[in-house]
Amino acid sequence: MFGLGTTELLLILVIVIVLFGAKKLPMLGEGLAKGIKGFRSNIKDEVSPTDGSTKASSDDSNPKVH
Repeated sequence: MFGLGTTELLLILVIVIVLFGAKKLPMLGEGLAKGIKGFRSNIKDEVSPTDGSTKASSDDSNPKVH
């Protein structure tokens, strides 16, 4: 996994605990999980499983202004 061994992963974990504190780690994990869930649901919503087209190409109600 990216060339990281057990020692490196433990060192990263210790650094994260020192930076954020043990009390904030559950909140960070929860926020990360919600973000991943939202990303997956948006990706799933964008690609139609029946024909492979995207909603964005068929939905012109919100034109992008540059």
